Amino acid sequence: ARVVLGNHDIHLLAVAAGARKLSKSDTLNGILNAPDLEAWLDWLRFQPVAHYEQGVLMVHAGVLPSWSLAETLANSRAHEAVLHSGNYKQRLQTLFGNEPNCWSPDLVGDERLRVITNAFTRLRLCDANGAMDFKFKGELLDAPAHLMPWFAAPERRTLNAPIFFGHLSALGLHRSHNTMCLDTGCVWGRELTAYHHPKGEVLTARE
Repeated sequence: ARVVLGNHDIHLLAVAAGARKLSKSDTLNGILNAPDLEAWLDWLRFQPVAHYEQGVLMVHAGVLPSWSLAETLANSRAHEAVLHSGNYKQRLQTLFGNEPNCWSPDLVGDERLRVITNAFTRLRLCDANGAMDFKFKGELLDAPAHLMPWFAAPERRTLNAPIFFGHLSALGLHRSHNTMCLDTGCVWGRELTAYHHPKGEVLTARE
């Protein structure tokens, strides 16, 4: 099995490292108090934020429209290098925040890594210029007129690469623009959904 990191995984790593505080809605105490916590954290931080195999790209949340497939994978490796480093606990403190919310090749250091982290783990909607919005989390029909789901952005450079993603639970099972959203709200009591590639078979399960 291959997994990719999402926003809750990065949050767990940061809480365990002392870089963030638990929120009231967190349910992390079970793992934070586990005797083998460090082993789990070491396993988790060596997982990527993007995985490409058999011509298919898998991410937790999204891919910025301006990134090519090669740039997407390079940015994933840059993120991996931070979590693999010996000072990753200190670097985690710099990965959180909403600014900058737009990609530029000129970004360096913490700002560059923050945009990469947010794109792979938090992105839902963006504007026509690729600027990420982190406020709106509702149904797409209710989204502000200037925003669109990242996969529908004009001239998205990964259009030729099939992408599977989640995070957008308000969208549910959805296929368009050569992407498929598989987040069907299992955590909210709805279904867990998987997709068999290349057969095209959708599998669902309910607790």
